[in-house]
Amino acid sequence: MSDRHDIQNHLRIAVGQFNPTVGDVAGNLAKAREARADAATQGADLLLLTELFISGYPPEDLVLKPAFLKACLKAVEELAAETADGGPGIVIGFPRQGETGRHNSVALLDGGKIIALRDKIDLPNYGEFDEKRVFAEGSISGPYNFRGVRIGIPICEEIWNEMGVCETLAESGAEILLVPNGSPYYRGKLDVRHQVALKQVIESGLPLVFANQLGGQDELVFDGASFAFNADKTLAFQMSQFEATLAVTDWKRTEEGWRCESGPFSKIPEGEEADYRACMLGFRDYVNKNGFKSVVLGLSGGIDSAICAALAVDALGEERVRCIMLPYRYTSEESLKDAADCAKALGCRYDIVPIVEPVEGFLSALSDLFEGTEEGITEENLQSRTRGTILMAVSNKFGSMVVTTGNKSEMSVGYATLYGDMNGGFNPIKDLYKMQVYAISAWRNAHVPPGALGPSGEVIPANIISKAPSAELRPNQTDQDSLPPYPVLDDILECLVEKEMSVEEILARGHDVATVHRVEHLLYLAEYKRRQSAPGVKITKKNFGRDRRYPITNRFRDR
Repeated sequence: MSDRHDIQNHLRIAVGQFNPTVGDVAGNLAKAREARADAATQGADLLLLTELFISGYPPEDLVLKPAFLKACLKAVEELAAETADGGPGIVIGFPRQGETGRHNSVALLDGGKIIALRDKIDLPNYGEFDEKRVFAEGSISGPYNFRGVRIGIPICEEIWNEMGVCETLAESGAEILLVPNGSPYYRGKLDVRHQVALKQVIESGLPLVFANQLGGQDELVFDGASFAFNADKTLAFQMSQFEATLAVTDWKRTEEGWRCESGPFSKIPEGEEADYRACMLGFRDYVNKNGFKSVVLGLSGGIDSAICAALAVDALGEERVRCIMLPYRYTSEESLKDAADCAKALGCRYDIVPIVEPVEGFLSALSDLFEGTEEGITEENLQSRTRGTILMAVSNKFGSMVVTTGNKSEMSVGYATLYGDMNGGFNPIKDLYKMQVYAISAWRNAHVPPGALGPSGEVIPANIISKAPSAELRPNQTDQDSLPPYPVLDDILECLVEKEMSVEEILARGHDVATVHRVEHLLYLAEYKRRQSAPGVKITKKNFGRDRRYPITNRFRDR
């Protein structure tokens, strides 16, 4: 139990960044109980958990089911009853059915009951968020009295805008702001969060605690990295990124208000490390939360399948990863050696299944229909589709999820084969451009990320990184036969996709007009393929799917 005797001047706040699973109400309740027990042993007065913790976030259309909302409310009521033991109170998020509609809500639990409820006012409706579709707006409310301390509880989006929720809470007598969040990762996101929080601290004059969810949910990765700022704009504490943890922080009442006296200051990864760890966490949670015991992927000897194999071994362990080389007559000895060396370095199972016979069988079956035509892309794609069929057969036979391995550059311009190399359940590098794939591959060869189950040392052979990329579907083929050089392609794509720049603006960066027009045309043309692609980890500010919803039928071109 926590020590209440001096709570008016000394408040111990436990901040929990954990990994709930959407729909697992019982499992999420168990996590909350475990966190509270841990907080109690460390003498905490209050446990702050994240947005919609009981349901998992984002629950999407699950909240349209009355039975689901009832289950969430029952879990919160059970948790509230347990606070009668005098231990820590709890701030926890859950979806609830109110008199005026469904709400994204936060409950304050103490003394054996729900002592306060807050409904989110500002419902985000952009990018990966679609809350206005399923939730109704709440109404403004003042701070809540928790054992003599007036606590304001803005919910996530309410600190990201100009609605003035934090200022209103301050004007209503709040002494400290506790903010439950479900803020997904993208590159550089933590700096953005710090700036957003600082702005609210400056405008409200109050200290602010930002508690963020952890874990993968479909395409989204929540990276934790919870933190707080004191009222004087100094960083009060910084929790780790990509790691489930509970931090107990000590706050003291001073003449200027509440101030954090102790808390963790964790080092935050940057650049390639952050991206790699986001991919690893998102991939691990997708596989584990969906109940797959193992994964299988085609290991071609190229950079994309190699980094996916490394991510799979790091996320799941070598015993849960199976790599299959599927050679045809155009597969080089170099690729055979590189794939074998990669699998050996990673320690995972490696099989070779030649595809000459099935490909020739397809060609024979189609010979009458194709008579009088020239060989070309159709025959090349038959190789890819044969490989995809074999991988799906292995998946069906052994229950392993197929990992698909196309990068964002390829997915952008349609340099991928439907029902072939696009087959699979999940793609850990879907939102990484080709040059970023090279960068994180080089980083992984020099580092082992925390929590990785794979080996140290060079896990991706140097030759895979240095050689020219090729699909090897015809003699002496390289990617640059069909595409601009990847540094050029990636820059044009980032301008078109992430920045929504005009062709005129892109040309001002020094690019060739014909190349820009061609890339833009390919980007729009490939939309129908992307609609049928496997989900993958969101890494950039705008991924395909949740963030970018373009029509398939689309004749616009920026000329």
